[in-house]
Amino acid sequence: MDFKDYYAILGVNKKASDADIKRAYRKLARQHHPDLNPGDKQAEAKFKEINEANEVLGDPENRRKYDELGANWRQYEQAHAGAGAGQGAQWGPFAGAAGGGGASYRTMTPEEMREMFGGSGGDPFSDFFHTFFGGDAGAAPDGRRGARSRRPTRGHDLEQPVDLTLEDVLNGTTRRVVISGEGSDRTVDVRIPAGVKDGARVRAAAKGGSGNGGEAGDLYLQVRVLPHSQFERRGQDLHSRVSAPITTAVLGGEVSVPTLGGGAVRLRVPELTAPGRVFRLRGHGLPTVGKPVERGDLYATLDVQIPSSLSEEERRHWEALKAAERA
Repeated sequence: MDFKDYYAILGVNKKASDADIKRAYRKLARQHHPDLNPGDKQAEAKFKEINEANEVLGDPENRRKYDELGANWRQYEQAHAGAGAGQGAQWGPFAGAAGGGGASYRTMTPEEMREMFGGSGGDPFSDFFHTFFGGDAGAAPDGRRGARSRRPTRGHDLEQPVDLTLEDVLNGTTRRVVISGEGSDRTVDVRIPAGVKDGARVRAAAKGGSGNGGEAGDLYLQVRVLPHSQFERRGQDLHSRVSAPITTAVLGGEVSVPTLGGGAVRLRVPELTAPGRVFRLRGHGLPTVGKPVERGDLYATLDVQIPSSLSEEERRHWEALKAAERA
């Protein structure tokens, strides 16, 4: 039987605070949760290992015992083996601890883990855990289940990616998410506000994993904004290109600039406008989250069109212009 380095499993050091341990546990539990890794045996095994580590380090009394055990774990194993079947080890700082009043908090009982992972004969805890911590989370010293009180535990947070178009960002949208697990599928409708940024996490409170007598976890949607064929987003501003005939660039005139909302605005182009000039159209960008009246701007870069062909009359005019330039 190998020593279990629970600190390494959670990725924290021995001086980690209770908050650090809780934070590390929740992050890893979300990452390896079976609901998010269906059929992945490695994730399932890692999830069990993470829960076992939290059973010990997340409980002040168990953590104290574990820290006292330290390098003497092999001696304790031998003492435990020699204590006889059904008897706790009477050695070192653990003497009499098997029947003592350990802390009441438990992250997940064996029954809960068996229910999650299936199988009646499987054991969610390792031999190391059984040897040094009694092995029956949630059981009383006399073996009766449920005799020791447990605090309600909060459900796991779940995270799922969601793809949005720029039009979704402009107007806001609702996404229906299917969550598998706990014996059945359920759907959750999540409202995504207008103006949301790429990479943002939209929280649906209490829509995640079910708790054990406590509140449900949260559901987070990880936003991915898809590229647009016409508009480029920069913050809450939009950038696009607009074409104008060479005559409009030289003599001045108006061009129509499409907007993301589907309409268009008229842009006045001054005479002798060089190609590549950028025009700012105020208030035609994206809204700010929670402040729909505050919108970014639309920046239109002017592309000057060169004719692809000339009629006889057009050629005469261009030749006349060429002659005038030489004069």
